[in-house]
Amino acid sequence: MQHKTLAALLALPFVQVEGISLDVTSTESIKSAASSIASGMVTYYSGNETTNIPGVLPSPYYWWEGGAFLDTLLQYWHLTGDSQYNALVSQALVFQQGPNGDFMPPNQTKSEGNDDQSTWALAAMTAAELKFPDPAGTTWISLAEAVFNDQASRWDTSTCNGGLRWQVFSFNTGYDYKNSDSNGFFFQLASRLGRYTGNSTYSDWANKAYDWSSEIGFVDEKFNVYDGTDVTTNCTSINRLQFSSYAGTYISGAAYMYNSTSGSSQWKSTLDGLLNQTISIFFPDGIATEVACESHSTCITDMYAFKGILAQQLINTIQMAPYTSSVIMPKLTTSAVGAANACSAGLSGTECGFTWGSSSAGNETGLGEQLSALSYVQGLLVGQASDVVTQSTGGSNGTVTSTGGANSSSTTTSGPAATVSKSAGTPVGIKSMSMAVMVGLVGPITWALL
Repeated sequence: MQHKTLAALLALPFVQVEGISLDVTSTESIKSAASSIASGMVTYYSGNETTNIPGVLPSPYYWWEGGAFLDTLLQYWHLTGDSQYNALVSQALVFQQGPNGDFMPPNQTKSEGNDDQSTWALAAMTAAELKFPDPAGTTWISLAEAVFNDQASRWDTSTCNGGLRWQVFSFNTGYDYKNSDSNGFFFQLASRLGRYTGNSTYSDWANKAYDWSSEIGFVDEKFNVYDGTDVTTNCTSINRLQFSSYAGTYISGAAYMYNSTSGSSQWKSTLDGLLNQTISIFFPDGIATEVACESHSTCITDMYAFKGILAQQLINTIQMAPYTSSVIMPKLTTSAVGAANACSAGLSGTECGFTWGSSSAGNETGLGEQLSALSYVQGLLVGQASDVVTQSTGGSNGTVTSTGGANSSSTTTSGPAATVSKSAGTPVGIKSMSMAVMVGLVGPITWALL
C-alpha cells in the first residue's frame, strides 16, 4: 500500500487513498460518505426485525451502546437530512423506555449502571432538541426528565460528600466505584435540561455535579478528566486513566451551561480549559485517538465507540458555543479524512477501521468503529445544521412530575429534592469495563498526565 502523510492528504480537498471518497469542501461528497458509513453501521443492528428486541444490539455489544447508536443516527438525520433510519430510532427508544418511562426496562434493570441509563437519556434529549417527532403517549423530554429524577435521587452523600455511584444496585460489581462517566453524563443531562426548559433546578444540579467532580479530583486543575475513585477510600485515591468520551461529556455540559448563561466568563473559562486539554491529549498529529488503548491494541469492545461519542459532544459544543469552531473544526476535518481513508475493509470494501493515522491494514472493524468514523465525517456538516430548540423556541413540554421509577435508587441516602415539575423557570459505563480490565490497562499507559 502507498503511504501518504496526513499533511499530504489534507493538501488535497478530495481524498481517496484506499477508503471512501471524501471531498471535505463538498456537501454532497460528505453526505455520500456519511451515508455509506451509516449504512455499514446499521448492518450491525437487527432489533427492527420481527423476532428481535428493538434497541438491543447483538453480542458482544452491551445495552448502553444501543443508546449511543441511536443518538448517532439522530445526529445523522439532523446533519444530513436523511430520514431513512428515523422509524428504527423511534421504535427502539420507545421500546427501551421501560414501564416507568425512565430507561429501566425489565430485561436490563438488574445490571444497569447510571452511565448506561444516561446514554439512553441523552439520546432522548437529542431527540427533544432536534424536534424529532414525539411518540404516542409521551414526549422525548419527559423520558430525559425521568432519568434525571432517578439519578438526582441517587446522589450519594453518605460517601465522598456526594456523587453518583457507577452501578445502581449494591449487588453489582462497581457499586463501590464513583466514576466520571456517570457523573459527567449527569452533569451534561442536567445542563441540557436546564437550557431546554429554562428551569433553574436543573442548572443548579449541573453546577453541583461539576463542582463535586472538580473537588473530588475527576477534573483536575489542568482540566484533565480522570476515570474515577473507590468509595472505600472515601474517594481519596483517583484512578488516572483518561478516556475521550469521558472528557467530552464535561466539555458538552460546560458548553450548554455557557449557552444558557449567555456566555458567562466562568463557564467560558471552564469550557476553554476542558476543550484545549482534551484536544491536546486525544488528537495527536491532529487525528482522534483513544490514547488509553489504541496504540497498544488493548481496546475492548466499548472503547471503539468512545472517540465517536467525543465527536458528537464536540459537535454539540460548536452549536452551543460557536466561537469554539476555530479550535474544533480542524481536528474534526483531519480526523474525518483519516476515518474515511480507513473505511476499506469487509466484503463491501467500505467497513471502517479504528486507527486512522496510518495504514488501515489489520484494523479492527465493528459497530463502534463505524459509529466513530460516521461521527467525524457527518460532523463536517455542523456549520449547515439548524439550531437545536428549547421549549420556548418550538420544543415539546415535559410531563414528568415525580421520579421516574419505583426502583430508581438502591441507597438510602439522597441529595436535595430531586423531583422537577415541568418548566417552572424562565428561559435564559460502561458494562464491559470491569475493575479488573481497568486495572489491567494501567500498566501500558505511561502517557497519563500527573
